Amino acid sequence: MTDLEAGDPRLQQVVDGIVRIAAGDLGTRIRTSPQRDDVDAVITGINLLAEELNSVYQDFEERVESRTRELQAAHRQMQRMAMSDALTGTANRTALMHEIEAELLASEIEGTRPSVLMIDLDAFKDINDSFGHQTGDQVLVEVARRLRWAVRRGDTVARLGGDEFAVLLPDTGLSTAMGVSARIHEALAECIRVEEIDVWPRASVGVHAAQPGESAEDIMVRADTAMYAAKDAGRGQSKAFEPVMLYARQLRRDMATELREGLGRNELFLDYQPVVELATGRMSGVEALVRWQHPQRGLVMPDDFIPIAEETGIILDLGRWVLRAALEQVAHWEGQLDLDDDFKVRVNLSAMELQRLDLVDHVRQDLLETGIRASRLVIEITESAFVSGGDVEMYSLKSLNALGVGIEIDDFGTGYSSISYLRRLPVQTVKVDRSLIRDISADPGQRQFVDAVHGLIRAAGMEAVFEGIETLDQAADLLVLGCRNGQGYYFSRPLGAGQIQAILAEGTVLPLVQAPAAAR
Repeated sequence: MTDLEAGDPRLQQVVDGIVRIAAGDLGTRIRTSPQRDDVDAVITGINLLAEELNSVYQDFEERVESRTRELQAAHRQMQRMAMSDALTGTANRTALMHEIEAELLASEIEGTRPSVLMIDLDAFKDINDSFGHQTGDQVLVEVARRLRWAVRRGDTVARLGGDEFAVLLPDTGLSTAMGVSARIHEALAECIRVEEIDVWPRASVGVHAAQPGESAEDIMVRADTAMYAAKDAGRGQSKAFEPVMLYARQLRRDMATELREGLGRNELFLDYQPVVELATGRMSGVEALVRWQHPQRGLVMPDDFIPIAEETGIILDLGRWVLRAALEQVAHWEGQLDLDDDFKVRVNLSAMELQRLDLVDHVRQDLLETGIRASRLVIEITESAFVSGGDVEMYSLKSLNALGVGIEIDDFGTGYSSISYLRRLPVQTVKVDRSLIRDISADPGQRQFVDAVHGLIRAAGMEAVFEGIETLDQAADLLVLGCRNGQGYYFSRPLGAGQIQAILAEGTVLPLVQAPAAAR
């Protein structure tokens, strides 16, 4: 009789071992006997199989654990990316809002309230446009570093986009928040050296200490409103939020809506201020000036609505309306009068309009449809728009010049451009700001300065128009200095189209200027 027939007890061990292995206990091992027979061979095979299965399982577990760790690390990285600014490494808007909401929840229990500082760099667009976006990015990185230095431990610095930052100050009253704001101005007071370029950052800061019942969005809106009030007050300012600011902001939004509607309802119109040949009193052209006849507010002047139009983008539609209306008026005058060949209409163009790729096509189409030759049109652009101009702006200027349209710098002397830079641009005329001639008759030094400025403009191959002439003495002094054209209340205030037409029809000479006898 064999061992199997005798009911070898090892068979039961084999069965039990297989059951345990099948149940997942891969550490199971069946003991062999000294007999080294067929049963032991089977046991040895089962043990080897269990060991191999256990090795495969452990390798699989290690791979799963490794992959899990990788996925968890990737998830944490994605969370950091989703909650941080890629350029500066600070928090982003989403993270900031989460932090503010967490502080508000804590305030319900602890009775504390956070404050928020809204920070916007002044004239940052000039840095980007003048030195390139790479330089601008380096400036933003350095600004973020200085902000982190200026705030306290536990405060949150966030970049909201572009050149706008914010700081969350937990459990902080208004006086402490204003102190942090002062430290931020101090941190930004030193220039930033980027390669060979010195950049002087300045910022407008709005401050708001949260009040009971305010949401995170409410706090941000109030801090943002205070920041705009700081900008209006001048560069490098801090302003704490006051309720009247919110009212003023709402009024600006209402006016923007009404302006857009008024543009569609033909509530806007143009007046024209003469540009005069000083030696003869002849009107050599006009400047088109937009006005708004509001149905409830009455006459609204440009200083009250042009800034709002620029902030909201309405300036694009407004500028195109002004250009078309001015050209149509010149076409009417040409049909009724015998205009001098050199009579020109000046139309102001905003920096935003200059950045439009379709600007030149639009001007060409308006000239074609109104039948006005390009040489009658002069586009006036502020000095800052020239200096900060990029590739698109330069393309627009050169294309307008090639079209035959005149280009004129407006308000020259209020910015920081140089004649050597401007002479490389397609510019024919420089309109000198009124501030340069205000004291020309009373201050011999200022008279010499104006003479030098005029000489530089002429030497650069450009003509000068002096604006803001209000007295006979100013006009006479400019005439003695060899200035040819001027504009100002001494000659005429802005007039309606009909009044301009009457002057042109009658050949009226505006107030004649004669040089003092001592100067002849």
